Amino acid sequence: MPDALLLSLLLAAVAIGWWLGRRERSKPSDPVPSTRLARDYFVGLDYLLNDQQDRAIETFVAALEVNSDTIEIHITLGNLFRGRGEADRAVKIHQNLLARPTLLAAQSERVQLELARDFLALGLLDRAERLLHTLVRDSQDDERRLAAKRLLVDLLEREGEWQAALEVAQPQLIRQSDEIRRAAAHWLCQLAEQERFDVSPGLARKHLRRALTIDPRCVRANLLLATLEHDTGHYRQEIRLLDRIPEQDVAFIPTLLEPLSTAYRLLDDEEGLIRHLHQLLDRTPATSVIIRLAEALRLREGSPVAVALIREQLTRESSLGALDYLMDVYRQDDTGDSLERLELLQQHTRTLLKALPRHRCRRCGFSGDPLHWQCPRCRSWGTTKPITGIEGE
Repeated sequence: MPDALLLSLLLAAVAIGWWLGRRERSKPSDPVPSTRLARDYFVGLDYLLNDQQDRAIETFVAALEVNSDTIEIHITLGNLFRGRGEADRAVKIHQNLLARPTLLAAQSERVQLELARDFLALGLLDRAERLLHTLVRDSQDDERRLAAKRLLVDLLEREGEWQAALEVAQPQLIRQSDEIRRAAAHWLCQLAEQERFDVSPGLARKHLRRALTIDPRCVRANLLLATLEHDTGHYRQEIRLLDRIPEQDVAFIPTLLEPLSTAYRLLDDEEGLIRHLHQLLDRTPATSVIIRLAEALRLREGSPVAVALIREQLTRESSLGALDYLMDVYRQDDTGDSLERLELLQQHTRTLLKALPRHRCRRCGFSGDPLHWQCPRCRSWGTTKPITGIEGE
C-alpha cells in the first residue's frame, strides 16, 4: 500500500479510537461497555500494525456504526478502498452513507463528491456526470462546488466534450488555475481543428483567437492559424504567424521549421528563408536550425559553405544529427571508392537517430517521436516539447 494510503488508514484508526473514547465517556451510567466494538477496534489495529491493511479496513468498516460522528471516518475508509483499486467497495460504503435519512446536507454533498470519484475510477462516467452536475448546480459550499467543477471538467475532457468543458471551467477555474487555463486554450484548438476539417475557417479562426486571449503562450494556436493561412495561399501571413512562436516558447523553433521552409519555397524566396533561419539561429543553436540553414546555403552557394557551417557547429557541440547531415553532403558529392563507406556509416547514424525520441513531456518525462499536445501519460496540455541539441537532433 502506498505511504499516503497507509497514513490515511492510521489517521482513520486514531479517529476511531477517539470516537470510542468519546462514546464511552458520554455513557457513564451504562454498566455494560461496548466490549465487541472495542474488541473489533483493537483487532483492526492489530491487523494494521502487522501490515495487514486489507483486513484492518474490513474490520473497521464492519465494526463502526454509522452516525453523525462517524461519517467522516466512513468516508475515509471508502476512499481507502478506492485508493487500493477497489472502487466497487468504495461505492457500497458511500451509497450506504447516502441512504441514511439523518445525513446533514453538507455531509450528503461530501459523500456525493466521493461517490462521483468512485464512479470515475470505475469508468461509470454517466453516473459520475449526473452527480457532479447536481453538485455544481445545487451545492451551497463554494469549495465543494469548485471541487465538483474540477472533476466535471476532467470528465468532459476525457470524453472530448471540449465546448462543455469550457462552459464549466469559465471564468472561475480558468482564472484560478494555470493548468486549466492552458488546457482551455487547447480545447479551443481542438474545436478549431474540427472546424477546419468541416471547412469552416472563419469559426476556426474565432476559436484560435480566443485561445490566444486565454493563453497568449499557446504555440499550437499560432501554428493552426498559420496552417489556415497556408490553406488559402496566404504564405506571407503564414510566415508572420510562425514568427510569433519563438516569442511564445523558443523550444518550439524546431516545430516551425518545416512549414516555414515550405512557405518560403512556395514564394520562391530562398534569400528570405536564409535570412529568417539566421535570425532563428541567433535565438537558439538548435541542430535542426543549423541543418536547415546549411541545406539552404548548399542549394544556393554549394556544398563547401554548408560543410563549413556544420563543421563549425560540431566543434562547439557534438550532434548526431549534424554528423549525419555532414555525411549526407559528402555522400552526394563523392563518386569515388569512399562512397560505399559513407553509405555504411550513414546507415548506422540513421538507425541511431530513429531510435532517439523527438519530443518529451517536461512534466512526467514521457518521450516519443510524435508531438502530443496532451501528454498520453500525465494528460497535461502543452508540456510536451521538442528535444534539441545532442539529445535527439
